[in-house]
Amino acid sequence: MSMRERKKLEKSLKPHWVWAIAFGSAIGWGAFVLPTDWIGQAGPLGVVIGILLGAALMMVIGVSYGFLIEKFPVTGGEFAYAYIGFGRKFAFMAGWFLTLGYICIVALNASALALLAKFLFPDLVRTGNMYTVAGYEVSIIQIAIASLALILFAWLNIRGASFSGQTQFVFSLILILGITLLAVGAIFTEGPSITHITPAFNPEQTALASILTILAIAPFAYVGFDNIPQAAEEFKFEPKKAFGLIIWSLLAAGLAYSAMILITASTMPWQQLLTQINQTQSVWGTGDAIESYLGRAGVFIIAIAVCMGIFTGLNGFYISSSRLTFAMGRARILPDIFRQLHPKYKTPYVGILFTMAICLIAPWFGRQALLWVVDMSSTGVAIAYFFCTATAYKFFRWSDGEKANDSDKTIAPGKKLLSLIGMISSLGFLVLLLLPWSPASLGRESYIALLIWILIGVVFYLLNSKRYNSIERKEMNYLILEKEEI
Repeated sequence: MSMRERKKLEKSLKPHWVWAIAFGSAIGWGAFVLPTDWIGQAGPLGVVIGILLGAALMMVIGVSYGFLIEKFPVTGGEFAYAYIGFGRKFAFMAGWFLTLGYICIVALNASALALLAKFLFPDLVRTGNMYTVAGYEVSIIQIAIASLALILFAWLNIRGASFSGQTQFVFSLILILGITLLAVGAIFTEGPSITHITPAFNPEQTALASILTILAIAPFAYVGFDNIPQAAEEFKFEPKKAFGLIIWSLLAAGLAYSAMILITASTMPWQQLLTQINQTQSVWGTGDAIESYLGRAGVFIIAIAVCMGIFTGLNGFYISSSRLTFAMGRARILPDIFRQLHPKYKTPYVGILFTMAICLIAPWFGRQALLWVVDMSSTGVAIAYFFCTATAYKFFRWSDGEKANDSDKTIAPGKKLLSLIGMISSLGFLVLLLLPWSPASLGRESYIALLIWILIGVVFYLLNSKRYNSIERKEMNYLILEKEEI
């Protein structure tokens, strides 16, 4: 088999499908499961401001993504962009961390489905309790539910990108309808009141600290819009439309998160709500809040919405993880099997099955242990954002008066400034996550998980680096970007 062989993915994705992949992945289960956790950390207004500021910063970062997608419409996303701007070693670093982030989110979405079952059918789920991990009871029923979801969505993704895109769009519409119904219920039923969102911020810390706590998790909250570059090779439309799809997906996600925060906090005085959740040791605080004013009908609506969020997350990140590993396999930093396409459906099925296999391990460790890994995966996402914005920064010039060897770059001072702000924002996210005295610092378990993943990456790179680095630059350009010259 020639080293020059470069398998390509079929162009089958329509614009509204791609928007749904980004929006549905960014929302996932988080908008329905995490509101009470976030409100406890920052207060309702602190969460909303932090979430919307996060969306704005993601839009700034999205400018760099839009430019690079239009210029290099290939699968691989940040792996390809880090290669363009910084070379092979940094490309591997970006791809390695991002792979972890995507796989973790697939696993966490599957575990959220088990959590929903535990809330709706507590007696059934507890019948198979086997052991406890970090205070979380692990039952065979939960493991079975999460595992079935993982297997089902792996099968759906193997059947083709267009099939995944269609289902993603339908799931996203149902999700939006669910949030709308919950909001209408909160407005027109007795009980919920806007006065319940006071105090607006966590009284135990400053308003700024509350906002920064939420802002730091923006890379995790909005990870999903960067699924768009992973699917760029499969666009059945002009790549220049990608920037608009990024902006609209981020705007919709920010509004959806904010709506669920305000709906939850308005059901009763939020500090009373959190006390009640702690006293009853509630499995799902947001579900309790909705049930308090809409009864079992409300639980049914939010359960459907959560299912749609979980399904869009599973679907979107299966797409991204498999495309990223396919691109890395095509560059020969992963084993050759990762660049194989399904003989019938022409999908990167090995990456899909690999993601499924890793994620099937996760339900056995319980949800709390998985949260430690996902917390540190935000670090990997922020690293990927940095490489994208830094590469875009290199492509732009401030003015005509720059050095002669910059003559092939685009004069775009506005875009260069936005890419610079994106770089600073990405580094800011890393500082908030990694500095021990930061209000949003990772926990000890997350630091340990991050260190283990780095060590595995170093070993993996050393084992594969000889072939990866022996390929000539022009050939590597072709394998990653489908062009010999950048």
